[in-house]
Amino acid sequence: MPTRSDGFPIISIENLGKRYTIRHATDRTPGSYRRLSEDVADAVRIPFRALASRLGGASVESARSGSRTTEEFWALRGVSFDVSEGEVLGIIGRNGAGKSTLLKILSRITEPSEGRVRVRGRVASLLEVGTGFHPELTGRENVYLNGAILGMTRAEINGKFAEIVSFAEVERFLDTPVKRYSSGMYVRLAFSVAAHLEPEMLVVDEVLAVGDAEFQKRCLGKMRNVARSEGRTVLFVSHNMQAIQSLCDRSVLLDQGRVVAEGPPRQVVDQYLARTSSHTGTRHWNEGEAPGDAAIRLKGIRVSSSRDGRPGIVASKDDCFVELEFIADTTNPGLCVGFDLANAEGTTVFRSYQTDSSPDRWPTLKRGDNRWRCTIPKGLLNAGTYSLNPRIGIHNVQWIVHLDDVLQFEVLLDHGDSPLWNALTESNRPGLIAPILAWEACADEGPRAAVARPR
Repeated sequence: MPTRSDGFPIISIENLGKRYTIRHATDRTPGSYRRLSEDVADAVRIPFRALASRLGGASVESARSGSRTTEEFWALRGVSFDVSEGEVLGIIGRNGAGKSTLLKILSRITEPSEGRVRVRGRVASLLEVGTGFHPELTGRENVYLNGAILGMTRAEINGKFAEIVSFAEVERFLDTPVKRYSSGMYVRLAFSVAAHLEPEMLVVDEVLAVGDAEFQKRCLGKMRNVARSEGRTVLFVSHNMQAIQSLCDRSVLLDQGRVVAEGPPRQVVDQYLARTSSHTGTRHWNEGEAPGDAAIRLKGIRVSSSRDGRPGIVASKDDCFVELEFIADTTNPGLCVGFDLANAEGTTVFRSYQTDSSPDRWPTLKRGDNRWRCTIPKGLLNAGTYSLNPRIGIHNVQWIVHLDDVLQFEVLLDHGDSPLWNALTESNRPGLIAPILAWEACADEGPRAAVARPR
């Protein structure tokens, strides 16, 4: 596809805002509902309300409708950024942050309340199951309908038709009305149409979560190919941070309708997790509350990443540091200082003590303040929330500190380099840990290798 050389962005958004009006009933008890006759009466009164307002009768109208109030809600406010041709932009944020509203405006499904959007080229959108499909038409007819909407000729659609059907895997149901399709079939065909009919921009919301894992992997590969090989622009909304980081060139973080971060995906994802995570990754005790006994008192525990040291959130691509601070009034050689690491279900993933290695590698125990660090190697932990349970005791004699759920931290799965390593909707891999192990082809020694030789 030819590329532009005029230097202008393919999408330009300036001070974009979208306002909705929310109506509240103030004179109703919880659980009560409006009658149909009330809604019909209100609909009839609307023109008269507008006229009364223009004639200065707003106070009369307020008295009549005192049982209902209105509230302005800005789904988007002051949003500004550009998107370059061939760029893959990830849009992330909590539910209700304004992501879907932004995509609907870019797809011309809804109009903005303020600001300006400039889109240069055809946009293919996949925002919800069945977007752009007519339920009474067959799969075949909907392919041609969507192509016509995108401005393609019948000859152009014919050239892509076989590839679309093969990718969607709906050959048997091609002449069946799509209203009889399952949600997975709907999404497969809709994505295939959007991705193969060569729009300048492909806009994809979290709808791909409807498909199965294998199809999601193919979608991820197709979107990467659309951007990298064909030079088209992709706007991708997802709650899967692994997919955002592996696919996108740049990310935008929305919060309460505003852009709060923009830049490289990894940095923006870190900011998103910092906003959404309630885990501080640290726990400290005052001197009078410190757990332990006269010999050992635990002062604090901390979890951080090797990259920036910020506690509470750790990317699996980085080493994870666990630090324990304690006061010792003993140098007993049988002292074991460590922790259990448990997942969100309470299952112990592993236990570690400073005495696990050979004695010459143990940290020196001194009277007074001690601060020891354990390193959990990168590329080991799966995604999820983990609890640290400190364990301090005298070997085979007694527990001194045995606490559970002292602090929690979050692991972001991002150490896989393969495009097939993680599906779009999977936040983690099956299993308690997620190591990447070495594989190699074995030399073929022939059939005799599997047969015991006679003596």
